[in-house]
Amino acid sequence: MKKKNPLESFKNFLWLTWDHLNLPPPTPVQYDMADYLQHGPRRMVMEAFRGVGKSYITSAFACHQLLMNPEIKILVVSASKVRADDFSTFTQRLIHDMPLLQHLIPKDGQRQSKIAFDVAPATPSHSPSVKSVGITGQLAGSRGDLIIADDIEIPNNSATQVMRDKLSESVKEFDAILKPDGRVIYLGTPQTEMSLYEELPNRGYTTRIWTARFPEQTLQDRLGERLAPMLRDGGDVMTPTDPKRFDEDDLVERELSYGRSGFSLQFMLDTSLSDINKYPLKLADLIIMNCDGEKAPERVVKSREEATDISNLGLRGDKLWLGDAIGDYIEYTGSVMAIDPSGRGKDETSYCVIKMLNGFLWVTDFGGIKEGGYEPQTLEKLAYIAKKHKVNEVIVESNFGDGMFNQLFTPYLTKIHPVTLEEVRHSTQKERRILDTLEPVMNQHKLVIDSDAMKRDWESVQGYPPEQAPQYTLMYQMTRMTKDRGAVRHDDRVDVLAIGVNYWVEQMASDAMELMNDRREQLLDQELEKFVDGIMSRKGQKHQDKWM
Repeated sequence: MKKKNPLESFKNFLWLTWDHLNLPPPTPVQYDMADYLQHGPRRMVMEAFRGVGKSYITSAFACHQLLMNPEIKILVVSASKVRADDFSTFTQRLIHDMPLLQHLIPKDGQRQSKIAFDVAPATPSHSPSVKSVGITGQLAGSRGDLIIADDIEIPNNSATQVMRDKLSESVKEFDAILKPDGRVIYLGTPQTEMSLYEELPNRGYTTRIWTARFPEQTLQDRLGERLAPMLRDGGDVMTPTDPKRFDEDDLVERELSYGRSGFSLQFMLDTSLSDINKYPLKLADLIIMNCDGEKAPERVVKSREEATDISNLGLRGDKLWLGDAIGDYIEYTGSVMAIDPSGRGKDETSYCVIKMLNGFLWVTDFGGIKEGGYEPQTLEKLAYIAKKHKVNEVIVESNFGDGMFNQLFTPYLTKIHPVTLEEVRHSTQKERRILDTLEPVMNQHKLVIDSDAMKRDWESVQGYPPEQAPQYTLMYQMTRMTKDRGAVRHDDRVDVLAIGVNYWVEQMASDAMELMNDRREQLLDQELEKFVDGIMSRKGQKHQDKWM
């Protein structure tokens, strides 16, 4: 029976590498990562806390794979070319410095640069043994048995939906350059719930996560099967998982330095706090009710009952809540319809009907019309929606300042539902305007949305490709909105909602100012009356004194 080579175990090789680098022996967490690297699935994502050494461990793994099979081709990809080059340079240094690997040093005539080098036993090939490239570099033409994507996502290439879509498309190239039976290994830390790393499981990848502390039950539930098995029941909650490298005092110092949100993201791999800070519009701040077309309760409060019959497209943990009516049902104060016509490059003409009563805004209908914004069927459909909801005024966002939509739409309104038509223009950044308008109203739980309209929101986008459909819904656009330009690819529905809400906010501010002015005039009249009464009473007293 052939004796097994102890170097076949990457954990043994890792110990030798650490010893060569004069580092302490690998920790249990590092050994667990090494075991997963060697025996894990063909498509995998490794997420681990900052400083655990995942890039160093994976560089050593690249050397181990070349030691076991000099014919293997390894492609290292990072967000930047410099980062990828650093990875391959460290790998090359290990080959030159470790006696165990020196037989792999490239020979004369082989590639020897830090961005692309061969190992001596490798047979001639178009592809180098190890090659480094940035994700925006020349991936086409490369071939690899092992693709290592090291910190491929950073804030600079994932801040907006457009950037995330571009990155998501770029990594699809891996499937074209991966050799049969090859492996893809992602190393990184997600920045938000919409991270590429959160999307990869839908593409057949398996995620393994190592946190700096044994997570509390809430975080365990959130991470689920992605949490490394050794951390599920391996220690006391919130104690260090790798105490030989990061003891409790060290973690406390880092938590104070990073702040709560930063520490939770970088060391506990918990994106929830990051999402709370970055995405201010929450579904939980809305109130979902069946809205009557004519009347509404005098007051409404958010109940403790969840709207479970509506497809929730919000971020993880965000929920839709029903409302409880208080008081009598009375007629709305007014009703407006906001319209954002589709223009150049836009997919939908979006609309939103908002009614107001006692400071509460009731969204009774909203949606998008796929036909062009100037088509007769679109104009007629919008006019009938205005009639159905008995709107008092229609507000249209100006497209290119030409007023063409209003000129075309006016005859339809005149015929179907005669009503005031007003054009609004905006000069401020769209994303900031939307957030500045909606956030205060939603935070006060003053925005009520019809439950049937929310259901139609999802139903109306089923004609789009499945991977794009959610992006057209109000819920998706609302919950992914940030102050960054291009935060979401499609923003028509949340934009028209903000236009309608802003109309009532300005009206309420105007009414409040008018009431304040009326109150000041009333107080002034009272003071004048007192003043006059005082003068008259003093005159009367003088006359009385004179005749006494």
